[in-house]
Amino acid sequence: METSVQPNKEALVEALFTAGAQFGFSRSRRHPSTSAYIYGVKNRVEIIDLEKSADALARACEFVTNVAKKREKMLFVANKLEAKALVREAAERLQLPYVKERWLGGTMTNWTEMKKRIARLEDMSTKRENNELGMYTKKERLLIDREIAHLERFFGGLVSMGQLPSALFVVDPREEKTAMHEARALHIPVVALAGTDCDISQVAYPIVVNDSSRTSIAYVVGQIAAAYEEGLKLAPEGAAGIVTPAGTETLATVSPATE
Repeated sequence: METSVQPNKEALVEALFTAGAQFGFSRSRRHPSTSAYIYGVKNRVEIIDLEKSADALARACEFVTNVAKKREKMLFVANKLEAKALVREAAERLQLPYVKERWLGGTMTNWTEMKKRIARLEDMSTKRENNELGMYTKKERLLIDREIAHLERFFGGLVSMGQLPSALFVVDPREEKTAMHEARALHIPVVALAGTDCDISQVAYPIVVNDSSRTSIAYVVGQIAAAYEEGLKLAPEGAAGIVTPAGTETLATVSPATE
């Protein structure tokens, strides 16, 4: 399915090339699962076949658009320096959850407990904003501020999640092994921007490109975000996905007041 946010294949290839997405790693670092994406070698650096990457990006964008059409949430995950700010910006603009620090084990598989930490963050932040911490000593308020800062660092991006996501968008699945493991355990599909050193065999929608370049990452993140925005435009009024640990099962209708 082609949408208005997706350029044609020739334009996709050109944009990926301009972004420097064609550069992989040395052959010694290549994961066997990415072999089909290798076009050749230049100066000991493997060159990625951008035509195949363009096809993979188009498939991933189609999937993301369909997720958004059902108003289901996608969790953005990126811990590496080149990607975290880009992912946070895109997720916040789309009002989607994100993780930009080290993935904490159990973030999804132990979601019930994680929600308690998020609730604690919301409660303490609200009290501080409303100047309701006057009963505490100066030292106690300092400790509370430190606790809020810690919780905000690891859980601030998850406040909007509410329930398990219908999909994950991951930058560098090699870096995010724990998140990948939890997604597989819960049968949650993953869209991943992956370098040639990543194992993409367990990724539902792998996009093999240069995952060390901020320009390359920015282009792919932008395309994924645009695909989600397009899906929202096509979503039926009041549609909302129902998500369980086994994945998305049904589609419910909610009133605007509870959306």
